[in-house]
Amino acid sequence: MLGKDLSELRRSESLNRLSHWRLFALATIVIWLNTYVVQRYYFDLSITGLYQEWMMLINPLGSTMLMLGIAFLIFRRRQHIAALAVSFLTSALLAVNIWYFRFYNDFITLPVLYQKRNTNGLGSSVVTILEWFDLFIFTGFFVLLFLLYGRRRIRVQLPRPQLYKGFAVIACLLLITWAMAEVARPQLLSRSFDRQLIVKNIGTMNYHLYDLVMNSRMETRRVFADSTDMESAQSYLAQRQQDVRSPLFGAAEGKNVFLISMESLQGFVMYRELNGQAITPYLNALAQDSYYFDQFYHQTGQGKTSDSEFIVDNSMFALPSGAVFFTHTQNRFLATPQILKKYGYTSASFHANDATFWNRDLMYDTLGYDHFFDKSYYEVTEENSVGWGLRDKDFFEQSMPLLQQLPQPFYAKFISLTNHFPYEYEPEDALIDPAETGDASVDNYFVTVRYFDEALKHFMEQVKDAGLYEDSIFILYGDHYGISENHKKAMAEILGREITPYEQAQLQRVPLIIHIPGHEGKTLSTVGGQIDVRPTLLHLLGITDGDHLSFGYDLFAENRVPFAIFRDGSFVNEDHVYTSEICYNRADGSEIELAACEPGIERAGTALNYSDEIIYGDLLRFILDDAPTNAIKQ
Repeated sequence: MLGKDLSELRRSESLNRLSHWRLFALATIVIWLNTYVVQRYYFDLSITGLYQEWMMLINPLGSTMLMLGIAFLIFRRRQHIAALAVSFLTSALLAVNIWYFRFYNDFITLPVLYQKRNTNGLGSSVVTILEWFDLFIFTGFFVLLFLLYGRRRIRVQLPRPQLYKGFAVIACLLLITWAMAEVARPQLLSRSFDRQLIVKNIGTMNYHLYDLVMNSRMETRRVFADSTDMESAQSYLAQRQQDVRSPLFGAAEGKNVFLISMESLQGFVMYRELNGQAITPYLNALAQDSYYFDQFYHQTGQGKTSDSEFIVDNSMFALPSGAVFFTHTQNRFLATPQILKKYGYTSASFHANDATFWNRDLMYDTLGYDHFFDKSYYEVTEENSVGWGLRDKDFFEQSMPLLQQLPQPFYAKFISLTNHFPYEYEPEDALIDPAETGDASVDNYFVTVRYFDEALKHFMEQVKDAGLYEDSIFILYGDHYGISENHKKAMAEILGREITPYEQAQLQRVPLIIHIPGHEGKTLSTVGGQIDVRPTLLHLLGITDGDHLSFGYDLFAENRVPFAIFRDGSFVNEDHVYTSEICYNRADGSEIELAACEPGIERAGTALNYSDEIIYGDLLRFILDDAPTNAIKQ
C-alpha cells in the first residue's frame, strides 16, 4: 500500500513538473511561429533555397525562448502576463521594423531610436506607409490572449531551477542559429554593412540583440581609443592622396559658394519626359551650361539628408547605424566651414525646418557653421506650406534677404523641402500631371520634382538680380533617393524595364551640377559619390587643406580612379557594379563571376572601416588643436 502511494506521488510530481512547462512551451510556439510568418512575408528578403528557408524558420526560436525565460524570471508569479507582454512587444518591434523598412528599405537600429527630436511633422509620412493588413502582425498576441483568457486560464508557475536549465538549451539554440548564419555567409557579423543580409540569416530579434551588443561596443570605443589608432588611419589616407592637381584647380578662387541640397532628387528624372513634358526643364538647361556628373551616387545611410550633409562637409562616410548628427555631436571634425573660415569665408545653412530636426542646432556648431537660419527666421503659414513645411519657392524668396546680410565671401548651404515623401502638393503648384502607375508615391513624385525645378529657376534669377551671380560658384546635388526599393513595380513601368539589383544600384544616382559662370558646359561620366564633393569644391577654390583627411577625390583630377562606395559595402567602379552579393558587368548589367568584384569589395570594406573607426573613436581629436578653426597641428 505504501509502495503504491509512493508510486502515485512520484507520478503526480512528474506530471506536475511536466505541467510547469506547458505555458512556456505554448507561448514559445505561438510567438515563434508569429515571428517567422511576419518576417518571412512582410519583409522582402529574397529567400532562396531550402537552407535559407530552414534558417528563417529556426532563427526566431532561440531569441523567443530567451525573452520568455527572462520575463518568466522577472514575473515569476504572473507568468501568463509575462508571456502576453513578450508576445505584444515582439509584434510591436516587428511592426516598427516593417514600417521603417517600407520607407527606408532598411531595419531600425538603437541609434535611430535616439532620434526622438525628429518625430515632429512625420504624421503624413507615417500614415502613408500603414496598411490594413498590418493588424495581422499581432495575430500571435491575440491567439495567446484567447488561449489564456478565452477559457479556463492556465495557472502554472515555472520553477526557477527549471528555467535555469532551460537557459542552457536557449544558449545552444542561439549558437546554432549564429553558426548556421556563419556557414551561409562567412564573416557576416564582423562585416555589418548590410542589415538585410544579417536579418535574413539570423532573424529580426537576433539582429536586435546583435545591434545592442554592437552599439554597446561602440560606446566604449571612444574611451579606449588613442593616438596610435589615428596614426593607422592617417597612414591609410596618405597612401590614397592624389599626386596631380586637376586643370581646374583654383578656377573659383575667392568666389562665394552656393551649396544646394536637392531633397530626394534622383538622377533618372534628368532629361526625362512625362506626358510629353520635361520633368526638370530648368535643371536640364542648367546642366548643359555646367559641369554635369551623370554617374554620381548618393552614399547615405539611415541619416538620409543629415548623412548627405555630413558626407559632403567632411568627406567621410555615414555610419552603418544611426546618424552622425545624433550619435557624435561631441566629436572633433575638420568640416568645410572650419577649413574655409581660415580663408575669410562666412558659413551659413538655410533650412525652413525646426532647428532641432536631425539635431542640426548642435551639429552645425560642431561643424563650425557661423549661422543657421532655421524655421524661426521664416514666415511659415498654412497658406505657404505643404507636406513637411514651407514650400520651396517661399523658402528661396525669404532666404534672399538673409543671404544678402552675410559678409562675402560666403559658404551658403540651402536645403530644400517640398520634394519630400509623401510628395504632397497644392493644385496650383502642379506644373505637370502625375504619372499613372497607381502607386501614389511614384506618381506624385514627378509633380513635386517639377515644382522644385521651377522654384530653383526663380531662385537663380533672384541671385542674379541681387548681383551675386557672377562672383559665385554653384554646387547642386541630390541628397538621397526619393523612390525606395519597395516601389519596383511602379518604377519598372516608368523606366520600361525590370528593376533588378543592378538597376536598383543605378537608381542610386543623383544629379551633381557644378556651375561656374563663364565656364562652358560639359557632361562628365566619371563614377563618383557625395564623398568627392568636398575635395572637388576645395580644389576649385584653390585650397588643399583637408586633403589628407578626405576619403574622396577631386572629381576633375585626371589620375582619379572612378569609384563609389555605398554604405552597405556595395560599390560601382569603372567596370563593375557589386550589389546584393552579385557582381555585374557595369556596361550591360550582366552577371559575372564574383571574383571580378573581390578587389573592389576589399577596397570598399577597408575605406568604410577606417571612416567608422575615426568617427567611433573620435580620432581627429588627437591631431586637431583647440583653435576655433580646427587648424591642423604642425
